[in-house]
Amino acid sequence: MTKYEWRKQDQALYLPKAVPTPLNVPAFNYYTISGHGDPNEPEFGARTGALYQAAYGIRMMPKNGITPAGYYEYTVFPLEGLWTLDPADVRPDGSFDKADLSYKLMLRQPDFVTPTLAAENLARVAAKKANPLLTAVTFETLTDGDCLQILHVGDFDDEPATFQRLATYAAEHDWTRRTLAHKEIYLSDPRRTVAAKRKTVLRWLMTTPKA
Repeated sequence: MTKYEWRKQDQALYLPKAVPTPLNVPAFNYYTISGHGDPNEPEFGARTGALYQAAYGIRMMPKNGITPAGYYEYTVFPLEGLWTLDPADVRPDGSFDKADLSYKLMLRQPDFVTPTLAAENLARVAAKKANPLLTAVTFETLTDGDCLQILHVGDFDDEPATFQRLATYAAEHDWTRRTLAHKEIYLSDPRRTVAAKRKTVLRWLMTTPKA
């Protein structure tokens, strides 16, 4: 099998245009880690780091003398984050304190990764480089189902204007949100990309009108 490149094989999922786009996202396996608080604080970075430790443990298995059944070369998938906020923490003008945010970060894993392999990998990674946050990493099968998504280019703080475009599309097509949580998929490394050029997929989980 040729190397699996998500930018080529999964363009519909990860590389939308800057217009609202409906899609159905199937179930995938993920390493996940949950947290609470401002994403600009060190805790967020530490949890992200633990998640990547787990993901690269899988990716580098053959170089460490382990080749799982069905293994194939692939590019590590982009970081995703499911963000939630208690409605009580939203001010009348729509603003909120980032310290009140809750999140689940996730990295999709190739389909050859089983629960057993995921657990064995976490144990090996932890033995090689101790990180207490690795105990907070879990392996889950998740699906977004029917969604609306759009590409946002710019600072994270400018996302509300892009979300409004999703809201307009949803109202025009009689779609409703299944949850007030939203997903972000990070196509740019914020440490290396200026805010004005960051690319982020914004995704709402939706309920479509019955035929």
